[in-house]
Amino acid sequence: MTSREHRPFESLRHSGKPFGEPTGAPSDGRIEPRMGAWGGDEAGSGEWREPRRPGKRPPMSADTRSGIAWGVGAVAVGLLGLLLLFLREPLSDLLWPETRAQQLQVDAERALAQGKLTSADGRGARELYAAALARDPDRSEARQGLVRVGQAAIAQAEAAIDSRRYADAHRLVALARELDVPRVRTDALQKRLREREAGDAGIGKLLAQAAQARQEGRLDGENAALPLYQRVLALEPNRTEALEGREDTLADLLQQAHTSLERGDLAEASARVRRVQAADPGHVDLPDALAALTRVAEQRRGQADNDLRRGRLSEAVSGYLAALSAMPDDAAAERGLIRVANAYAERSQRYAADFRFDDAESALRDARAVSLEAPGIADAEQRLVQARQTQQRYGSRVPAGERARRTRQLLADAAEAESRGDLLTPPGESAFDKLRAAQALSPQDPKVRMAMARLLPAARRCFETELRGNRLSRARECLDARAALEGESAELRDARRRLAQRWIAIGDERLGAGELNAAQAALSAARELDPQAIGLGEFADRLRAASAAN
Repeated sequence: MTSREHRPFESLRHSGKPFGEPTGAPSDGRIEPRMGAWGGDEAGSGEWREPRRPGKRPPMSADTRSGIAWGVGAVAVGLLGLLLLFLREPLSDLLWPETRAQQLQVDAERALAQGKLTSADGRGARELYAAALARDPDRSEARQGLVRVGQAAIAQAEAAIDSRRYADAHRLVALARELDVPRVRTDALQKRLREREAGDAGIGKLLAQAAQARQEGRLDGENAALPLYQRVLALEPNRTEALEGREDTLADLLQQAHTSLERGDLAEASARVRRVQAADPGHVDLPDALAALTRVAEQRRGQADNDLRRGRLSEAVSGYLAALSAMPDDAAAERGLIRVANAYAERSQRYAADFRFDDAESALRDARAVSLEAPGIADAEQRLVQARQTQQRYGSRVPAGERARRTRQLLADAAEAESRGDLLTPPGESAFDKLRAAQALSPQDPKVRMAMARLLPAARRCFETELRGNRLSRARECLDARAALEGESAELRDARRRLAQRWIAIGDERLGAGELNAAQAALSAARELDPQAIGLGEFADRLRAASAAN
């Protein structure tokens, strides 16, 4: 074998052609990425093809483009058909309203012929004729159709009476009245219906059952005297025995209500009085019964006020709820419940200050159960969170020596804050907060207890001093300190009333000077302290009138 046979690409290397370019291809300096760029058959036709570039698709044929166009068109036609299918009725109503009204009338005629006079789904003769009239108010055929529906209702009611279907008869007579059938016909049919129903029901038997029930003391409830007499009167409104029996039964109920009032059961008394009021609002004995109920309810509310002042919170809640059962719109009783909830919240704050967290949580639950509208609940929740944080900060994990040192320092800080007059504020630096931190560290320390007891008289003196100086915001801080240390008491409530009265006086001065914003702030401060303060309502009315005029 020759050396050329061992080197098959030698001729290409010495031919001056780029590697991979077929022999005989015109050399224009292009380097083809692969061999076989010449077209034609295997022998080679000499036709040159443009090399395919990566990422470039071949041009789409005319047949392909035509197929895609036909597919898009078919989809569009299908969507248009669906749209027309769903919108055929609205479009028909818009373009041919006369045709739609005619179709409704045809449907109404068919329903009337089938005896379907009315239907909740709108497919009854009455509803269809009414719809046709709504589309074309001048359509006399539809109006006449409604008249025929009324006549058919009379005919069906007569058939229902004959077949003892009294519920259907009542419904059909009512339909005839609604369709303006002459009153003479409907009244006569109604009378016939009552007579037939009464005869089948056995009026005499019902009256005997009612009298027996009243004699046995079964005045109201299932198979009792009052509902039996009312059933008779529904059938025969002028039946004398039933009228007299119902009157006597209502009088018996009012007497039972009076007995309930005497033993203090306002809920039961109120239920019986309201039952009589619903059955006969014009009963001759009803006004006296209502007056007695109101009087006893006001007495219970007053007793609840006394219980609240003495700290008997559960008794106060019962009294206010009893008053509300008799007089549901009693705003004073509602406000009393809010005050009770505030008292429970203040109790929770005192427990939190002593780090009695279970008791504080229980008092908070009681407050929420009485009234969620009480503003003191939010303060109690915040105080409980702060007490927990204080205990975590000054907790029992501190070594005994370090705890004693911190307690002494906190007592000294509290005394210094007290000398400055910082009893409750600023938060974290007040005497109260310092003593509370000391209590968290050493709850049994006698010095801590003595300091807490000493702080209460200081808070009282602070309040009186600031009130005399007319420094009302400062007096409020001292009052809050008293509340935190003293808890709810008659003395504290008196102090609140005095401070509220002073705010009302300040508000009057500001209102007279035309300073409406300052007057509004004074009103808010007084209302927060004592919503029932004397003169508060009148001051609020004057301020409202001045604001409206301004």
